[in-house]
Amino acid sequence: MGVLSGLEPAKVFEYFEKICSVPHGSGNTARISSLVCEMLNDMGVKHVQDASGNIIAFKPASSGYEGHEPVILQGHMDMVCAKDEGCTKDMSTEGLDLTVSDRYIRAKGTSLGGDDGIAVAMILALLSDDSLMSPPIEAVFTVDEEIGMDGARALDMSLLSGRRMINLDSEEEGVFTVSCAGGVRVDGAVPVLSPLDEADDGNAIYRVSLFGLKGGHSGCEIDKGRGNAIKLLARVMYWATKKYGSLRLSEFTGGKFDNVICDSCEAVISLKTEDTADFESFIAHSDQTLKREFESTDPGIKVKARKICEEKNGRTVFSAADTLNFVRLLCVLPFGVRAMSRDVEGLVQTSSNIGMVATDGEGLHFTCSVRSSYESQKEALAGIIEAACEQAGGHTSRRGDYPGWEFLKESPLRDVLCKVYKEKTGKEPVITAIHAGLECGLFAGALKGLDCVSIGPEMHGIHSPEERLGIESVGRLYDLVRTTLKNL
Repeated sequence: MGVLSGLEPAKVFEYFEKICSVPHGSGNTARISSLVCEMLNDMGVKHVQDASGNIIAFKPASSGYEGHEPVILQGHMDMVCAKDEGCTKDMSTEGLDLTVSDRYIRAKGTSLGGDDGIAVAMILALLSDDSLMSPPIEAVFTVDEEIGMDGARALDMSLLSGRRMINLDSEEEGVFTVSCAGGVRVDGAVPVLSPLDEADDGNAIYRVSLFGLKGGHSGCEIDKGRGNAIKLLARVMYWATKKYGSLRLSEFTGGKFDNVICDSCEAVISLKTEDTADFESFIAHSDQTLKREFESTDPGIKVKARKICEEKNGRTVFSAADTLNFVRLLCVLPFGVRAMSRDVEGLVQTSSNIGMVATDGEGLHFTCSVRSSYESQKEALAGIIEAACEQAGGHTSRRGDYPGWEFLKESPLRDVLCKVYKEKTGKEPVITAIHAGLECGLFAGALKGLDCVSIGPEMHGIHSPEERLGIESVGRLYDLVRTTLKNL
């Protein structure tokens, strides 16, 4: 008996549990792609798998729907892998440990991958349902959505004849997304001005950690006022370099995903032994200062300094000039909301998130995720990041550039979804645009005239160990999709 046995819709949760049994983080999707193909084979559903691992499956029209236009159902197979501190699970090789409580599904110590594993499970359940009444279905399962929509970018969309698409990659039940921002990743590298050297004899080595932040999705939660650990630790280190002339960076690392607000960051530093008592007081003061600043949005924030050793112990450090150059750049790189929409109340128009940073013997490396509803503002903000990096003596490159998804004033698919939703709930759905990126923009750009809506069940805390999926909401959404297909 599986952990999700007994939950309804049974087929949906059966497939979801199978998906969760194998690792499927972004960039590590070979096993999940193969598993989906195996399940399609078991159903006898025709499908193709491309070199990237994307899958397109084809379900013929049910009786009476043979002359109807096809419908595309779409979701992505990869997930963001995030763990609690102290969690020992290797998410690159192990599946998830599911739990059920309080009407929610969670994963022990890790993110759940409901974004977007539940979409894959629902589509598989629909494909396996011989009683389903619907037009022809073209089911698209993509890879690596979370790291730049690389799967959708590589997909041969000429295989698709449908021009109506239901994307199942949203997280609020009753909210229909009809437009989204475009985005681009900017990778930066700043080389060292001087070769690394060994820390001075007798210097103390400290590991400074900033942690306890909520983090979150940089598209969905960038406007919540949450702290970014990279930015905050850079701020602490910048003032420390001003206060302690002997301070040298040895390491600065934080973040795993560019589209996640960084929740923890660490720096390893060297400084003179006579400065240690004052330095520890400085860190304690910084901890209290940030606690006051973020008591509403990140009450768990902490800054700690732990002495690693009294001697250099073979530790290499950056020069004073490189140390200052690195932390100064991290301080000025843009983070957060840059502009709000004047047309849609409450919608973030343009933002940037520095999601990853690391140092090595060659210098400093970072990645920022830029989003905007306006291509011109996306370009301008990416240019600011590039200019700052160049000013620090570094260089940048771009990847994962994806277009925004424009709102359609006339949408027959949206009309049917709204009608069915109101009949089932007695309420009007919320029609919205979002700041987060969706693959819909790439599909709309390639499939001219595409009529598309993005929907999803209730989910909270995506891309974090707090992620949870509403069980009853999954059932309602599945019923909504089945009924909508019947009416197309």
